[in-house]
Parts: sequence; structure tokens; C-alpha cells
Amino acid sequence: MAQAMSLTKELDSYQDIPQDVILPPSDLYSDEPPLENELHLEQIMLLIKCLKWLWRDRTDFYAAGNLTIYYSLSQRKSEDFRGPDFFVVLDTERKTRKSWVVWQEDGKYPNLILEILSESTANTDKKLKKELYQNTFRTPDYFWFDPYTLEFAGFHLVDAKYHPLEANNQGHLWSQQLGLYLGIHQGLLRFFTPSGQLVATPEEEAESERNRAERLAAKLRELNIDPDTI
Repeated sequence: MAQAMSLTKELDSYQDIPQDVILPPSDLYSDEPPLENELHLEQIMLLIKCLKWLWRDRTDFYAAGNLTIYYSLSQRKSEDFRGPDFFVVLDTERKTRKSWVVWQEDGKYPNLILEILSESTANTDKKLKKELYQNTFRTPDYFWFDPYTLEFAGFHLVDAKYHPLEANNQGHLWSQQLGLYLGIHQGLLRFFTPSGQLVATPEEEAESERNRAERLAAKLRELNIDPDTI
């Protein structure tokens, strides 16, 4: 509500914007730099793929990676926008977008943000971005992960302040917004169900189904039953 009111004030005071400010259109392209390396890209694609597959029957969310979030009507060329490595917005229309433009999305900010750490970005992700996501975005769940050192941390917004999340026995951190755990699996960050089950990719699920079918066929052959007759 506070975010929407802030945008309303910006709209109301739109004529007071200084001459050096570019009032942006609503149809803005993402303006993010290339990802630092292939591992960053693999991690982002993995999270998006898994969540979209898990929620394939849902139409009320938006998940994206390395996409610009424009959040101020008084938009200057080099400020007032950020491009999280991975973010999820709930209670919104599931459709393709060029960028996330807050004032065109009912004032909605991400419900969850994940930043992938690197030597060049870690300090920004842990300080400047953390403060921005806490104080301006009011994003409830914030995580960061380093795919090289496996540093992993998460925070939840309580009384307008980020509080560190405590890991469960498996080292997983709970996202209240997604209703899922996040944890490290084979060197990459993955989603886990509340019961601790790994959220599979479509390829992993298909492979699992093939393996189950092969085990069943082998068992039937042991019993002298032709699998093709079943």
C-alpha cells in the first residue's frame, strides 16, 4: 500500500519534475549488462525452469532473471532501476515482459529476490542492494548465493527490517513467499518442497519416469509377465 501511495504521489507531482529528468515511457526494454559467466546463466535458468515447471498450472506469478526493474517515474538514465539476477512477483499476470515497470504493474515489487554473488558484485549485493530491497522495494524474501564458494544466505522482512533466516537440518532456507525451501544441490541452488523433496526440472522428471518404467518392466519379466501385455 505504501509503495502504491508513493507512486501516486509521483504521478500527482509529475509536472514538478526537473528539466534534466527523463520521464520514461511505460514500455521500457531491459537494460542489464551481460552476465559475468556461464555458471551465473546456468543458475538463473535452472531456477526459472524449475519454478515454472512446478507451477505450470498457475497463471498468477511472474519469474524472471537479469531483467530490469524500473521503479521511479522520475527516472534518470543511470539511476532508479535495478536488475536482480532472479526475482518472483506473485498475484500478477503470467506473461512475457520486456522489463518490470512498477508503475504499470499496480505498484507491485518482487516478493522474492535472489542475487548471485561474484567478486565484483558481492559488496553491492550485500550492502547497497540489500538496503534498496529492504527500504524501497520492501521485498519480503531476499537471498544471495555464490556458486563458486557456495556462500548462501537468506533474509525475511520483519517490521521493515531484514532478519537472517535459520537453516534447517539439511541446510535449506525457507521462503515464506514461495512456500518452498532453497538449498544447494550438486553445487547449484535448487528449490525443495516443504517435505524436503527436490523440485525437478522437466528433464529430470522425464528421466525419473523412464527409470520407473524400466524397473517395472524388469520386475514383470522376472515374474515371466510380458510388459507389452499390461
